[in-house]
Amino acid sequence: MEHITPVHDKCDCENQASENKGNHDTSAAANSHSCTHNHQIPENSTGARLLMVLALNFIIPVVQILGGIFAHSMALISDATHNFSDFTAILISYIALRIGKKGASLQNTFGYRRAEILAAMLNVAILFGASAIIVYGAFQRLQNPEIVSGGLVMIIAAVGVIGNGFSAWLLHRDSKESLNVRGAFLHMIGDLLTSVAVLISGLIIIYKPWYWLDPLLSILIVVFILKNCWAILKESTAILMNATPKGLDIEAVQKFLENFPEILGVHYLHAWILGSSGIAFSCHVVIKDQPVSHTSQLLEKISHKLLDEFGIDHPVLQFETDACGNGSLFCENNCSPIGPSDHNEQVEDHAAHADKK
Repeated sequence: MEHITPVHDKCDCENQASENKGNHDTSAAANSHSCTHNHQIPENSTGARLLMVLALNFIIPVVQILGGIFAHSMALISDATHNFSDFTAILISYIALRIGKKGASLQNTFGYRRAEILAAMLNVAILFGASAIIVYGAFQRLQNPEIVSGGLVMIIAAVGVIGNGFSAWLLHRDSKESLNVRGAFLHMIGDLLTSVAVLISGLIIIYKPWYWLDPLLSILIVVFILKNCWAILKESTAILMNATPKGLDIEAVQKFLENFPEILGVHYLHAWILGSSGIAFSCHVVIKDQPVSHTSQLLEKISHKLLDEFGIDHPVLQFETDACGNGSLFCENNCSPIGPSDHNEQVEDHAAHADKK
């Protein structure tokens, strides 16, 4: 099997590609593939905003826990647990912002982008344990209700409403540009709504001695927490398993690439997420035998189309003149050499495919 070019990795190379455009010699082609990958998160006001939100979401749960103890309110303590989980989530977002600047190393060639995924799974494990304790306490309160201070519950819940509302406002602008920040922003919206629910329950308790409402609300908050935990756990597991990104149809990508006039076949497609955002993609692309330098423009064209159509921002393409193995959609563990008869059949198939185009 003849490979006419090594693996091409297209990643933020537009500047060098434009400089090499129109120059088809081998040295220019080599230079077009020597660019540095840039996966760093731009440092702007996002870091400062995250730090402000981080401080707020440390103060709020501390106040809620103290208030919950004095007011005998399990709902406040449950809400505090939820807010503290968001403190951890925002801390992870900020760490990801800082770690993203380190880039790749010899020991970690993909960088440290998955550190936040591991931390998210640890956060989920902690929340599962905290939720179990809250549910146990809530059932104890349902069996033996305690007098709850509705007024104190309202005051502490109001602190949560103001703090979470301000935090959501701080992150709203950056949430439009960063998936990482968007996750923190959604956490703040969830906290805001939860604090509003606790505030309403405190108001009801002032006028009605429905002390069972407080532990019942704490159980509902735990359900809300576990629902979010399950979603995070599934997403984190999928990322660590290098699963195909949600919403990406790998067969549609294959058909899309096969419609390029210059491409005779596409096989061994892989798509995965390196960290909490961005889609990496690799595949073998069968083309006509030609100089390596002639593939530069095709590489740039394919990369732009993959980004526009599928959001793939880290494509790695291996150009070749013969399909490796049996040319299937997914890669086998080994690519055994093909015999002469198989080679002739593939050449005929490629010619027929070219005629159709």
